[in-house]
This record gives sequence, C-alpha cells and structure tokens, in this order.
Amino acid sequence: MISEGKEQSARILATCLIAGAVMVAGFSLLTLYLAAPNDRRLQWTRKKKKPVRVYMDGCFDMMHYGHCNALRQARALGDQLVVGVVSDAEIIANKGPPVTPLHERMIMVNAVKWVDEVISDAPYAITKDFMKKLFDEYNIDYIIHGDDPCVLPDGTDAYELAKKAGRYKQIKRTEGVSSTDIVGRMLLCVRERSISDSHNHSSLQRQFSHGHNQKVEERGSGGTRVSHFLPTSRRIVQFSNGKGPGPDARIIYIDGAFDLFHAGHVEILRIARGLGDFLLVGIHNDQTVSAKRGAHRPIMNLHERSLSVLACRYVDEVIIGAPWEVSKDMITTFNISLVVHGTVAENNDFQKDDGNPYAIPISMDIFKVLESPLDITTTTIIRRIVANHEAYQKRNEKKNASEKRYYEGKTFVSGD
Repeated sequence: MISEGKEQSARILATCLIAGAVMVAGFSLLTLYLAAPNDRRLQWTRKKKKPVRVYMDGCFDMMHYGHCNALRQARALGDQLVVGVVSDAEIIANKGPPVTPLHERMIMVNAVKWVDEVISDAPYAITKDFMKKLFDEYNIDYIIHGDDPCVLPDGTDAYELAKKAGRYKQIKRTEGVSSTDIVGRMLLCVRERSISDSHNHSSLQRQFSHGHNQKVEERGSGGTRVSHFLPTSRRIVQFSNGKGPGPDARIIYIDGAFDLFHAGHVEILRIARGLGDFLLVGIHNDQTVSAKRGAHRPIMNLHERSLSVLACRYVDEVIIGAPWEVSKDMITTFNISLVVHGTVAENNDFQKDDGNPYAIPISMDIFKVLESPLDITTTTIIRRIVANHEAYQKRNEKKNASEKRYYEGKTFVSGD
C-alpha cells in the first residue's frame, strides 16, 4: 500500500512538472510573440494559414474594364489570383480570329492590379488533364467564371468538369460591355462611313457615349449591340487605389484619350511610373477627343476609358475629364514634378501647333518625351478590324445570338 501511494505521488508530481513546463514554454512563446514587431507577428500568423488560390481564364481580347472587373471579383474570392490567357490557336478554333495577339494580351493581363500570376497558352476548355495540373502544380483551390454561359462548339459547358469536382465558383458579369460589343462599335463606324461622307458622324460618337443607337436597336439581333454601360460611383471606388501621394512624392503626369486601352498604353504608363513615386493620368473627355481625333472617336466613352486606366497597376490616380492644356494652376494644384508624353501617339505634331498643350511645362523645364516601347495606337487596333472586317462581322453575328439569349434569360446575381 505504501509502495502504491509513493508511485501515485510520483505520477502526480511528474504530471505537475510536465504541466508546469508546458505553461512556462507557452508563456515564453506568447511573450516572444507579443514582443515581436507587428510585421513579424503578421508573418507568423500568415504562415499558419494556407493562401486560397483561385484561377480564372479567358481570351482577354480587346481587353476592357469588364474583363478587369471580372478579375477584381475573382481576386476577392481568394488570396491569390492566377489567370490563364488562351492561345491564339485556341481562340481561332473556338471563336474566330483574335484582334490582339497573345503577347499583347499577356501584357494587358499582367498589368491588371488584381492579378498575381499569369499562365500563357491556356486551353479554351478546362480539360481533365489541365484541371489536374491546376490543382497539383499551381495549387488552385477554385476555378472562377462569370454567370454568362461558356459553350464549346460541340454544345458542352467549358467548365463542366470543374463544376462536377465541386471546385467552381461564379461571379457576376459586368453589365454593358464585351469584346464583341467593342468590335461591333468599330464595324458600325465602318458601315456608317461607307453610307455617306456627308453624314453627321458626330451623332455616332454621341450614341456611343450615351450607350444607345436607335437604328441598331431596331434591327434586332442582326445589328451591333451598343453599350448600355451604367456608371456608378461605387464602381469607380472599387477600381481606385484610395491613396494619395506622400508629402515628398515625385508626381508624374501623363494625359491622353486612352481609347480602346491597349498594350501600347500599358507600356508607356509603365515607363512613366518608373520615373517617380506617383503616376497621375489625365483622361480627356469625349468632346475633346472627338474634336482632336475625329467625329468617330472615342469608341469608348469617358467613364469606360477611366475604369480601364484605373485598373492598371502602374496608375495611382486619374483625372476624369482632364483639360487639353496643362496649366500652371494644374501643375501647382497636383504638385506635378514632371509631365511626360510618348513618342508613339495619334498626333505628335503638338509642338508645331500654336496651341501647344504642353507649352507651360516646357517653359518650366518639367516636360519630357519618352520613347514608346510599342508602336501601337488606337488607330492600329481599328485598322486591324477594318482590314479583316468580314471575318469579324461573321464572328460578331454568331456571338450576337448567344448574347441575345443571355440577356433574354438573364436573372439577378448578387455581389459584384
């Protein structure tokens, strides 16, 4: 009995010693954690939690703010967004010829501020092998797509396998824009021009800006659907960084129409951002663009162009409806350190004109012309459409049918 009592006492003592050691160790770790800097504590916390990785793919042809908003929504469903960009060959096989080649589309997608990683030459449909690769090699948790159907030529759902695997999530399609719609606007310009040179083309630009075209709407599905974009303050806030420049920031200013936002725009913005701490972009209003570029411009209205520029990771802030001329008051108001302009632009004769819009910054010795990395302008994109307009017309007619079915059967989808 005495022996058993001693053993029991020894066990109790050992248990108490172990518990005490655990408590001391735990207290020591807690002390170390609390004593550590905030950023170190955050790192320790993050290590314990595996990031949720989501995947979204697309053609991203004629990339616009609708694509960007889809990527923004997809990123909100996880911690890291991986984007697959479909190859030229896959687009030709499933939809028809792309307007922008793969290397330009890669530049555009990489520049979207919500994108963490990009996969080139992604397949148009999520095959069993590619889905396994996404899950095993890229550690993807969920595959994302919009609420509009993505149907393959054989009539099957491109995301059927992801849905069956229980790894599919849906987001809300952005209202009022698609690549088909934008190509249609340019085709409409071509048709209107061919009718009569004496036609009042300014009316066409106003129809684009206000998001309707009576003639086209009356034609039904055979015509080109013009944007019914409904701008809201919330959408602008969603796209904005929400941060101003620091007190000693070097602020770079660049302005333009930024119509049909393309890889040439992205690359000059990247170069401009590298010259300072904060990039401010001035976007000219529709009336100014029309007066300077011609009655058929802009293809995209001011709010559409603003969202496309705001989605670019190199841009910190935009002036919506910036003045044509950069004034002394504007330079002072925004504390601009340097005004820049690219060598490739729609019109580079501004220094020869009497009303040089950069006369003030030039006189202040804060103006610089930057070598544009790509020889692409909005006119370049339009010419691609015009040169192959029959193929794009056929592609659009086919797509318009599915667009019509989508809008006829459209139901409310929460969240955006």
